[in-house]
Amino acid sequence: MDLGVAATGLLTGLMVGVTGMGGGALTMPLLTLVFGVPPLAAVSSDLVAAAVMKPLGAAVHLRRRTVQPDLVGWLCLGSLPCAAAGSLLAGSLGERAGAALKIAVGCAVLLAAATLFARLLLHPRPSTSDGTRVRPVPTVLLGAVAGLVVGTTSVGSGSLIIVVLLLLNRGLSSARLVGTDLVQAVPLVLVSALGHAFAGDVHIGLVGSLLSGSVPGVLVGALVSSKVPDRPVRLLLGGMLVTTGLMMLGAEVVAGVSAGLLVVLLGAVVPPLRHAMSSRRGPVAGEHREVVG
Repeated sequence: MDLGVAATGLLTGLMVGVTGMGGGALTMPLLTLVFGVPPLAAVSSDLVAAAVMKPLGAAVHLRRRTVQPDLVGWLCLGSLPCAAAGSLLAGSLGERAGAALKIAVGCAVLLAAATLFARLLLHPRPSTSDGTRVRPVPTVLLGAVAGLVVGTTSVGSGSLIIVVLLLLNRGLSSARLVGTDLVQAVPLVLVSALGHAFAGDVHIGLVGSLLSGSVPGVLVGALVSSKVPDRPVRLLLGGMLVTTGLMMLGAEVVAGVSAGLLVVLLGAVVPPLRHAMSSRRGPVAGEHREVVG
């Protein structure tokens, strides 16, 4: 067992358990950048490991009834066929897909970071609504795009879907976002993993090392998810996504880490400043009305 890979699995398992995000978007770049695993092997092995890890987190949310079943159905309608097509396409390209996969993963990770910070800026306070309003056509299209990305890169089953779901269903609470995302990710990752396993590019030893860390990680993350503040974890995850995305696109390590720290700082500072400014305007208006009265 590779202890470094197991530690990577533990980190991503914790992230998935707590936030529903961070699986493929963190695992695949770390495997290729830190451990030198070929991109196609990293994608395939990560998907097979996720096919075991994701149901554990989904089971916790099903027990807590924090899942939106209709959203799961519409997402799967678009994602499953595109995930199968994407996984077969990645397998047929073979080693030639290495460079293309790095670019695709880098773009997908940066997109995940952008949508994550958009959520933090546009919707800084968690909702308590059950989010019953569903938009079928955009949801199916989201599932189709995410399925294709997940099938080819293993990125998107959590990092992309959960944040875009919030933009499409802004009344959905964070708990239901995570639960819905994890449940729909189970068949999505299974289809993608089967496609890659059929292509014969899964490394069993790599999968075992990932699972040795990710299984306990996702269980611990799911158990403590109700006690860990949501916003700090998402800020750190967003910074990690920016760093890994830029590095996958060829940026130097120092530049990638600096950019990640910068966006974390901005994400932490901008919403409180906006809240402070709005609070300051409120009392002033009230005092004016009191004097006039």
